[in-house]
Amino acid sequence: MSLRSRKSAGAHARIPGAWLAGWVVRLTTAGVLLMIAAPADAVPAFARQMGVGCTECHTAYPQLNAFGREFKLMGYTLGGAKIPWYQRFALMTTPSLTHTNADLEDPPEDFGPNDNFAFTQTSLFYGGRVAGKVGALLQATYDGVEKVFGWDTVDVRFADSIEIANKPLVYGIDVNNNPTVQDLWNTTPAWSFPFSSSGIAETPAAATLIQSLGQQVIGAGAYALWNELLYLEVSGYHRLDDGTLRALGVPPADVAAEIDGVAPYWRAALQREWGPHYLAGGTFGLVADTFPARNRSAGHDRFTDIGLDLQYQYSVPRGDLALRLSWIGEQQDLDASRRLGAASNGSNRLTAVNANVSYLYDQTWGATAGYAELRGDADSAYYGTEDGSPDSRWVTLQLDWLPFNKHGGPAQWPRLNPKLSLQYITYGRFDGTTRGASDNDTLYLQVWLLL
Repeated sequence: MSLRSRKSAGAHARIPGAWLAGWVVRLTTAGVLLMIAAPADAVPAFARQMGVGCTECHTAYPQLNAFGREFKLMGYTLGGAKIPWYQRFALMTTPSLTHTNADLEDPPEDFGPNDNFAFTQTSLFYGGRVAGKVGALLQATYDGVEKVFGWDTVDVRFADSIEIANKPLVYGIDVNNNPTVQDLWNTTPAWSFPFSSSGIAETPAAATLIQSLGQQVIGAGAYALWNELLYLEVSGYHRLDDGTLRALGVPPADVAAEIDGVAPYWRAALQREWGPHYLAGGTFGLVADTFPARNRSAGHDRFTDIGLDLQYQYSVPRGDLALRLSWIGEQQDLDASRRLGAASNGSNRLTAVNANVSYLYDQTWGATAGYAELRGDADSAYYGTEDGSPDSRWVTLQLDWLPFNKHGGPAQWPRLNPKLSLQYITYGRFDGTTRGASDNDTLYLQVWLLL
């Protein structure tokens, strides 16, 4: 996790309407040109396998609806369409513009202090049935900000169903590389709002461990859904050695905490659907012994992350409403870090809150408002902030336009479904202080293209 400060005190910049309108036009034009240049058969793999459009599984992608959760639960194998192997691949790219309220003091290499254009991510996907009842979602990504290519999402599943006492039971085995990436709901870290964001603007220094392990571990486990009501899962995660990390595009130096042994992960949730209403809630968590900064000389720290979440959806033909809440409480036992001088305290508490509400009108126009907060014990050696505090709070507002989400694209490319997003993040506190927090306010424009 980078603790670089990209703030420049006093270097405030306004966001004039003409400037914003000009960049909307530029990004939209770039997106249209990319769509025209793309081959007509380059469409998302799951849609080809199912023979349907994106709205069969999503509201505004990547948010899942009821059938989308079932499709994932059953191992990405539903659908009878027989397609060639090469049509199971898909491409995503996200041309974007980032504007911060203050110029960046230390922007990423090859970027300026402000108003930065980037292809934030370009990803190659494999999605769908692998063989029999085994399916996968695999993603490799070129990070257009950090200029690195590596693995991203890995979720490989075997799933089947039986009946016990006349009640359906879906069960499966899952292998993945990020705790919560296998989750069915949009409340846990891997798939929570915001679903995309700038990699250029500065972000708070603190994060819970369960939010930070993506692409750094490998895990396996088993799950079951009984009577479409009770979901249970148990998994375990293990570190990857340096050679494997390098081969997968993850610099070992970027791995802040190396897991000692196996870290257990759990998930339990109850869900109910009635009419246009859907409600789900539960708990998830991880317990991990870790070597601080990959240094084994002082023993290990222990992190215990316990999460609670709730998701409500209301869907009618002309609108989709979603309310999502999550809370993660982390107990940090930092004996090893303190012995190494990397922590001031022997133990800390850190909590992360994420609450948001979204509405998609006519499957075309979307709006989301979210509130997020980090709060914990001050520890200057561990967090590296000005006064040692990890406390941050911010509001994220986002508008989405999906012009082809409802009826599909033109006759030449019926599954064309770009998404244009305008996101604004405003900070009330940043890394423990309110002074200069608004310098980090970020306007992010993005065209999300699935090809």
